[in-house]
Amino acid sequence: MTTLVPAPRRTPRRYSVAALVAMILLAVLMLVPIYYLVVTTFKTAAEAAASPMALPSSWDLSVYIDAFVKMEYPRAFTNTFLITLGSVVGVVAFSSMAGYSLSRRSKSRVASITLLVLLSGLMFPYQMSILGLYDVIKALGLMNSLLAVIFINIAVNLPFATLLFYAFTSTIPKELEEAAGMDGAGTFRTFLTIVFPLLRPAAVTVAILNTLNAWNDFMGPLYFLQSRDKQVILQEVYRNIGQFSIDWTSLFPMMVLGVLPLVVFYLILQRQVIGGVAGSIKG
Repeated sequence: MTTLVPAPRRTPRRYSVAALVAMILLAVLMLVPIYYLVVTTFKTAAEAAASPMALPSSWDLSVYIDAFVKMEYPRAFTNTFLITLGSVVGVVAFSSMAGYSLSRRSKSRVASITLLVLLSGLMFPYQMSILGLYDVIKALGLMNSLLAVIFINIAVNLPFATLLFYAFTSTIPKELEEAAGMDGAGTFRTFLTIVFPLLRPAAVTVAILNTLNAWNDFMGPLYFLQSRDKQVILQEVYRNIGQFSIDWTSLFPMMVLGVLPLVVFYLILQRQVIGGVAGSIKG
Protein backbone atom coordinates (compact mmCIF):
# COMPACT_ATOMS: atom_id res chain seq x y z
CA MET A 1 0.00 0.00 0.00
CA THR A 2 1.51 3.26 -1.08
CA THR A 3 1.38 6.32 1.13
CA LEU A 4 0.60 9.58 -0.53
CA VAL A 5 2.96 12.35 0.56
CA PRO A 6 1.34 15.76 0.36
CA ALA A 7 3.11 18.14 -1.96
CA PRO A 8 4.84 21.07 -0.23
CA ARG A 9 2.84 24.23 -0.23
CA ARG A 10 4.10 26.89 -2.55
CA THR A 11 4.37 30.41 -1.34
CA PRO A 12 2.01 32.64 -3.35
CA ARG A 13 3.88 34.80 -5.79
CA ARG A 14 2.35 37.99 -4.44
CA TYR A 15 3.85 37.28 -1.01
CA SER A 16 7.30 36.75 -2.53
CA VAL A 17 7.08 40.02 -4.43
CA ALA A 18 5.86 41.84 -1.32
CA ALA A 19 8.75 40.41 0.71
CA LEU A 20 11.23 41.47 -1.98
CA VAL A 21 9.84 44.99 -2.09
CA ALA A 22 9.93 45.21 1.71
CA MET A 23 13.57 44.12 1.80
CA ILE A 24 14.50 46.64 -0.90
CA LEU A 25 12.78 49.44 1.02
CA LEU A 26 14.51 48.36 4.21
CA ALA A 27 17.89 48.35 2.43
CA VAL A 28 17.24 51.84 1.06
CA LEU A 29 16.23 53.01 4.53
CA MET A 30 19.48 51.65 5.98
CA LEU A 31 21.52 53.36 3.25
CA VAL A 32 20.00 56.81 3.82
CA PRO A 33 22.28 57.72 6.79
CA ILE A 34 25.33 56.50 4.87
CA TYR A 35 24.30 58.56 1.85
CA TYR A 36 23.78 61.62 4.05
CA LEU A 37 27.16 61.15 5.72
CA VAL A 38 29.12 60.80 2.48
CA VAL A 39 27.30 63.57 0.62
CA THR A 40 27.63 66.04 3.49
CA THR A 41 31.42 65.68 3.47
CA PHE A 42 31.55 67.55 0.15
CA LYS A 43 29.33 70.44 1.27
CA THR A 44 29.97 73.65 3.10
CA ALA A 45 28.17 74.22 6.40
CA ALA A 46 25.69 76.61 4.74
CA GLU A 47 25.01 74.22 1.87
CA ALA A 48 24.49 71.28 4.23
CA ALA A 49 21.98 73.28 6.28
CA ALA A 50 20.09 74.56 3.23
CA SER A 51 19.75 71.22 1.39
CA PRO A 52 20.74 68.27 3.60
CA MET A 53 19.81 65.47 1.18
CA ALA A 54 20.70 67.16 -2.11
CA LEU A 55 23.88 66.41 -4.03
CA PRO A 56 26.78 68.83 -3.45
CA SER A 57 27.53 71.57 -5.95
CA SER A 58 31.12 70.29 -6.31
CA TRP A 59 33.01 67.09 -5.50
CA ASP A 60 36.20 68.38 -3.95
CA LEU A 61 38.39 65.72 -2.31
CA SER A 62 40.46 68.34 -0.53
CA VAL A 63 38.17 68.00 2.51
CA TYR A 64 39.41 64.43 2.98
CA ILE A 65 43.02 65.51 2.56
CA ASP A 66 42.54 68.20 5.22
CA ALA A 67 40.85 65.73 7.55
CA PHE A 68 43.61 63.18 6.95
CA VAL A 69 46.23 65.74 7.95
CA LYS A 70 44.32 67.26 10.90
CA MET A 71 43.65 63.94 12.61
CA GLU A 72 47.17 62.61 11.93
CA TYR A 73 45.48 59.59 10.39
CA PRO A 74 48.48 57.21 10.05
CA ARG A 75 49.29 57.55 13.74
CA ALA A 76 45.66 57.30 14.88
CA PHE A 77 45.02 54.34 12.57
CA THR A 78 48.10 52.51 13.86
CA ASN A 79 47.05 52.96 17.50
CA THR A 80 43.49 51.82 16.77
CA PHE A 81 44.72 48.84 14.78
CA LEU A 82 47.14 47.71 17.50
CA ILE A 83 44.47 47.98 20.20
CA THR A 84 41.97 46.08 18.05
CA LEU A 85 44.44 43.36 17.10
CA GLY A 86 45.66 42.83 20.65
CA SER A 87 42.13 42.79 22.03
CA VAL A 88 40.83 40.30 19.47
CA VAL A 89 43.78 37.92 19.79
CA GLY A 90 43.59 38.04 23.58
CA VAL A 91 39.84 37.46 23.75
CA VAL A 92 39.90 34.56 21.27
CA ALA A 93 42.88 32.89 22.96
CA PHE A 94 41.70 33.15 26.58
CA SER A 95 37.98 32.64 26.02
CA SER A 96 38.48 29.58 23.80
CA MET A 97 40.66 27.88 26.42
CA ALA A 98 38.31 28.90 29.24
CA GLY A 99 35.18 27.82 27.38
CA TYR A 100 36.72 24.49 26.40
CA SER A 101 37.98 23.73 29.90
CA LEU A 102 34.73 24.69 31.63
CA SER A 103 32.64 22.75 29.11
CA ARG A 104 34.64 19.55 29.51
CA ARG A 105 34.42 19.86 33.31
CA SER A 106 30.83 21.05 33.46
CA LYS A 107 29.92 18.43 36.10
CA SER A 108 32.51 19.79 38.49
CA ARG A 109 31.26 22.13 41.21
CA VAL A 110 34.37 24.30 40.88
CA ALA A 111 33.83 24.66 37.12
CA SER A 112 30.15 25.54 37.60
CA ILE A 113 30.94 28.21 40.19
CA THR A 114 33.75 29.59 38.02
CA LEU A 115 31.40 29.83 35.04
CA LEU A 116 28.75 31.64 37.09
CA VAL A 117 31.29 34.10 38.46
CA LEU A 118 32.63 34.71 34.95
CA LEU A 119 29.19 35.20 33.44
CA SER A 120 28.25 37.65 36.19
CA GLY A 121 30.38 40.09 34.21
CA LEU A 122 27.57 40.21 31.63
CA MET A 123 25.17 41.73 34.14
CA PHE A 124 26.93 45.04 34.74
CA PRO A 125 28.56 47.49 32.32
CA TYR A 126 32.22 48.04 33.02
CA GLN A 127 31.62 51.79 33.22
CA MET A 128 30.20 51.17 36.71
CA SER A 129 33.64 50.14 37.91
CA ILE A 130 35.64 52.72 35.99
CA LEU A 131 37.06 54.26 39.18
CA GLY A 132 38.35 50.89 40.32
CA LEU A 133 39.78 50.19 36.89
CA TYR A 134 41.51 53.56 36.93
CA ASP A 135 43.17 52.73 40.26
CA VAL A 136 44.23 49.28 39.00
CA ILE A 137 45.69 50.61 35.76
CA LYS A 138 47.50 53.38 37.62
CA ALA A 139 48.92 50.91 40.17
CA LEU A 140 50.20 48.71 37.33
CA GLY A 141 51.94 51.68 35.73
CA LEU A 142 49.98 51.32 32.50
CA MET A 143 48.44 54.79 32.31
CA ASN A 144 48.75 56.32 28.84
CA SER A 145 49.62 52.90 27.42
CA LEU A 146 47.89 50.94 24.67
CA LEU A 147 48.21 47.84 26.85
CA ALA A 148 45.81 49.36 29.37
CA VAL A 149 43.02 49.61 26.79
CA ILE A 150 43.84 46.14 25.40
CA PHE A 151 43.65 44.51 28.85
CA ILE A 152 40.36 46.23 29.63
CA ASN A 153 38.86 45.18 26.29
CA ILE A 154 39.90 41.58 26.93
CA ALA A 155 38.43 41.58 30.43
CA VAL A 156 35.16 43.22 29.34
CA ASN A 157 34.54 40.94 26.35
CA LEU A 158 35.78 37.72 27.95
CA PRO A 159 32.49 36.60 29.61
CA PHE A 160 30.33 36.56 26.46
CA ALA A 161 33.08 35.02 24.33
CA THR A 162 33.64 32.30 26.94
CA LEU A 163 29.92 31.54 26.97
CA LEU A 164 29.94 31.20 23.18
CA PHE A 165 32.91 28.82 23.20
CA TYR A 166 31.41 26.93 26.15
CA ALA A 167 28.22 26.26 24.21
CA PHE A 168 30.02 25.40 20.96
CA THR A 169 32.46 22.99 22.62
CA SER A 170 29.56 20.74 23.64
CA THR A 171 28.97 19.95 19.94
CA ILE A 172 32.47 18.47 19.52
CA PRO A 173 32.65 14.68 20.17
CA LYS A 174 34.88 13.75 23.10
CA GLU A 175 36.02 10.66 21.20
CA LEU A 176 38.32 12.84 19.09
CA GLU A 177 40.16 14.01 22.19
CA GLU A 178 40.30 10.49 23.59
CA ALA A 179 41.86 9.26 20.34
CA ALA A 180 44.43 12.05 20.47
CA GLY A 181 45.23 11.12 24.08
CA MET A 182 45.79 7.50 23.08
CA ASP A 183 48.30 8.75 20.50
CA GLY A 184 50.22 10.52 23.25
CA ALA A 185 48.97 14.07 22.79
CA GLY A 186 48.68 16.19 25.92
CA THR A 187 45.79 18.46 26.82
CA PHE A 188 47.29 21.61 25.34
CA ARG A 189 48.36 19.89 22.12
CA THR A 190 44.95 18.24 21.79
CA PHE A 191 43.28 21.61 22.16
CA LEU A 192 45.49 23.31 19.56
CA THR A 193 45.50 20.54 16.94
CA ILE A 194 42.09 18.91 17.39
CA VAL A 195 39.63 21.12 19.26
CA PHE A 196 40.48 24.68 18.22
CA PRO A 197 40.23 24.02 14.45
CA LEU A 198 36.72 22.66 15.08
CA LEU A 199 35.89 25.82 17.04
CA ARG A 200 36.57 27.97 13.97
CA PRO A 201 32.94 29.16 13.49
CA ALA A 202 32.80 30.36 17.09
CA ALA A 203 36.29 31.88 16.83
CA VAL A 204 35.35 33.80 13.68
CA THR A 205 32.18 35.10 15.34
CA VAL A 206 34.07 36.22 18.46
CA ALA A 207 36.76 37.86 16.32
CA ILE A 208 34.18 39.76 14.26
CA LEU A 209 32.20 41.03 17.24
CA ASN A 210 35.29 42.05 19.17
CA THR A 211 36.81 43.77 16.14
CA LEU A 212 33.75 46.00 15.97
CA ASN A 213 33.73 46.57 19.74
CA ALA A 214 37.43 47.38 20.00
CA TRP A 215 37.53 49.60 16.90
CA ASN A 216 34.49 51.59 18.04
CA ASP A 217 35.53 51.82 21.69
CA PHE A 218 35.72 55.42 22.84
CA MET A 219 35.44 55.37 26.63
CA GLY A 220 38.54 53.25 27.27
CA PRO A 221 40.95 55.39 25.20
CA LEU A 222 39.33 58.55 26.56
CA TYR A 223 40.02 57.56 30.17
CA PHE A 224 43.41 55.91 29.85
CA LEU A 225 45.18 57.55 26.89
CA GLN A 226 46.10 61.17 27.62
CA SER A 227 48.89 62.09 25.20
CA ARG A 228 47.92 62.66 21.60
CA ASP A 229 50.55 60.31 20.21
CA LYS A 230 48.67 57.40 21.86
CA GLN A 231 45.13 58.43 20.91
CA VAL A 232 42.83 56.57 18.51
CA ILE A 233 40.66 57.60 15.57
CA LEU A 234 37.51 58.31 17.59
CA GLN A 235 39.42 60.65 19.85
CA GLU A 236 40.60 62.59 16.82
CA VAL A 237 37.01 62.80 15.59
CA TYR A 238 35.94 64.00 19.04
CA ARG A 239 38.36 66.94 18.82
CA ASN A 240 35.92 68.63 16.42
CA ILE A 241 33.16 68.73 19.05
CA GLY A 242 33.64 71.86 21.14
CA GLN A 243 31.71 73.09 24.15
CA PHE A 244 29.69 75.59 22.15
CA SER A 245 30.12 74.58 18.51
CA ILE A 246 30.91 71.65 16.21
CA ASP A 247 33.22 71.80 13.22
CA TRP A 248 30.94 69.89 10.82
CA THR A 249 33.18 70.39 7.79
CA SER A 250 35.94 68.40 9.50
CA LEU A 251 33.75 66.06 11.56
CA PHE A 252 32.01 64.28 8.69
CA PRO A 253 35.14 63.51 6.60
CA MET A 254 36.86 62.21 9.73
CA MET A 255 33.87 59.99 10.47
CA VAL A 256 34.11 58.53 6.97
CA LEU A 257 37.84 57.92 7.40
CA GLY A 258 37.13 56.25 10.72
CA VAL A 259 34.47 53.91 9.35
CA LEU A 260 36.26 53.14 6.08
CA PRO A 261 38.64 50.48 7.52
CA LEU A 262 35.67 48.55 8.93
CA VAL A 263 33.95 48.66 5.54
CA VAL A 264 37.09 47.34 3.85
CA PHE A 265 37.37 44.67 6.58
CA TYR A 266 33.83 43.52 5.85
CA LEU A 267 34.23 43.54 2.07
CA ILE A 268 37.42 41.47 2.23
CA LEU A 269 36.12 38.98 4.80
CA GLN A 270 32.46 39.03 3.77
CA ARG A 271 32.25 35.29 3.19
CA GLN A 272 34.02 34.51 6.46
CA VAL A 273 31.83 36.96 8.34
CA ILE A 274 28.58 35.42 7.11
CA GLY A 275 29.88 31.87 7.40
CA GLY A 276 31.23 32.43 10.89
CA VAL A 277 28.01 33.92 12.27
CA ALA A 278 25.84 31.29 10.53
CA GLY A 279 28.07 28.46 11.69
CA SER A 280 28.07 29.71 15.26
CA ILE A 281 24.26 29.92 15.32
CA LYS A 282 23.99 26.45 13.81
CA GLY A 283 26.44 25.08 16.36
